[in-house]
Amino acid sequence: MISIDPERCPLCGQPNQCGVAAGKRTCWCFSPPFPPEILERIPGPTRDLACVCEVCAGARRDPAKTLEQMKAILRQR
Repeated sequence: MISIDPERCPLCGQPNQCGVAAGKRTCWCFSPPFPPEILERIPGPTRDLACVCEVCAGARRDPAKTLEQMKAILRQR
């Protein structure tokens, strides 16, 4: 069995701000459409177990903010 943290993005491992994992009825990801290629990057057995984060999803993206977030992710590795 695969262990997935529902509060972390399955692509980058950063917090995903999932509303459902936080006990809410909705999540930020329910509204914006996701490009299919984003979801295809998630390994099959881990799909539908955790939300991707906004950076990986590309939702509501500010290019400068995204660049800084991605740099922070890379520094942690």
